[in-house]
Amino acid sequence: MEFKVKKADLLKRKAAVLVVGVFEDKLKGGFLKKLDEALGGLLQQAIRAGEFRGEFKETLLMSTAGRLPAQRVLAVGLGRATDCDLDRLRKAAAVAAELLQRRRITELATNLVQVGVKGAGHSDVAQAVTEGFLLGAYRFDRYRTEQRDKLPPALAEVCYLVDESAVVSAVEAGVAVARAVGTGVYLARDLVNEPGNVKSPRYLAEQAQAVAREQGFVCTLIEREELEKQGFGALLGVARGSVREPCLIVLEYQGGKKEEKPVALVGKGVVFDAGGISLKPAEKMDEMKMDMAGAAAVIGTFRAAAQARLPVNLVGVIPAVENLPSGTAMRPGDILTSLSGRTIEVLNTDAEGRLILADALTYVKRFEPRVVVDLATLTGACIIALGHHAAAVLGSDEELITRLLAAGRDSGEKLWQLPLWDEYAAQIKSEIADVKNLGGRPAGTITAAAFLHKFADGLNWAHLDIAGTAWEEKGEPWVAKGASGFGVRLLMRFLQKESEG
Repeated sequence: MEFKVKKADLLKRKAAVLVVGVFEDKLKGGFLKKLDEALGGLLQQAIRAGEFRGEFKETLLMSTAGRLPAQRVLAVGLGRATDCDLDRLRKAAAVAAELLQRRRITELATNLVQVGVKGAGHSDVAQAVTEGFLLGAYRFDRYRTEQRDKLPPALAEVCYLVDESAVVSAVEAGVAVARAVGTGVYLARDLVNEPGNVKSPRYLAEQAQAVAREQGFVCTLIEREELEKQGFGALLGVARGSVREPCLIVLEYQGGKKEEKPVALVGKGVVFDAGGISLKPAEKMDEMKMDMAGAAAVIGTFRAAAQARLPVNLVGVIPAVENLPSGTAMRPGDILTSLSGRTIEVLNTDAEGRLILADALTYVKRFEPRVVVDLATLTGACIIALGHHAAAVLGSDEELITRLLAAGRDSGEKLWQLPLWDEYAAQIKSEIADVKNLGGRPAGTITAAAFLHKFADGLNWAHLDIAGTAWEEKGEPWVAKGASGFGVRLLMRFLQKESEG
């Protein structure tokens, strides 16, 4: 998708469609009055007839009938002006992109980047709008071989029209960051959407290597022999059930000063999770190809950060395994010795994500990171607590959590903090080992984080449980059915702010 920024009058622009944002409490006056006059009163006629009220996500597509150089006008509702924020603009752009692609319209012009948002400059607004167009245009259709000619064409060109020359550079800066974010989200979605027969730990590693070569950062693989030598007992315990070999993927991006300590990102990389001996129910097990969404978010973020040339140092650690039942799989009741030396009693082999993350969090300490953020589709309990609208955040560093919450609000990838009090750690005490991997039904998301906390000791650490947000069941204009790519936008916003000091 190509983005252009020009100083020009929207009403004089030749285009397949003009996309305009409309507030429900500002249906008359200003630009809308000029637009309606140019259309011969058609817009106000539609408003009076109740066809369009400017409500958030509402749309009205009209032919200009030759009254304007553009062939059509698409009005997109933004709701009340006082409620407008960056995420509303992002979603409004996605609504437009999704609708236009269905109508087989491939190019548009818009002034959405000039919508005012309290506390946000032109660059932030342009970034949000551009992200919206990219999110709304995403499709995963590489395995559809029949009637491909009937699939809607991709949105090819978006032209932003602004009133002042001074605004052009700010908008272009926002577009550049959004393009990087968009490529990261697309990559993360593609990785999660890939079927299990394609997506082995080795495949995930190869994708990370390809991105590293393309963007100029370092990707190192630690494979079984070295994992055994170093003592990754928890990771290897999970991997025992599959013939597909595990690996640890280590990413390093040097965008900041050489002496600056890195931000570390750790992503759960279970490429398919059948639950092991503690086998999952058959219903919806096909969706368990998404149990590496944390890993996908880390790889996508590295791609975006490198493309945007963020002035920050990053380390990424991804434990990649497959969790299957077999004659060699770990059993309930087994005791594993982790990389940290702590012993773990395995009560349920389907609580495997925390096992591989335990070794990853221990490993990342050698990089002496200033902060660590892990992402994992860790617990079904998180869906019970928060549904599919927000991810849970817990951790040892309240300042870090506060910054992540702010990044979530700006990016539209919302977080909600859950407590991590010492009392919850009592639920994971084992009678025969240092810790057990299951704390029972009460507070399942919190006790999983309490388990990780044992291995994140000494780190400024936050844990994101993205179980409810990594996969979209129904589909929305800004996220098609399937992988959401959750985490990339959030982490990029977080890293942008971190790089600004």
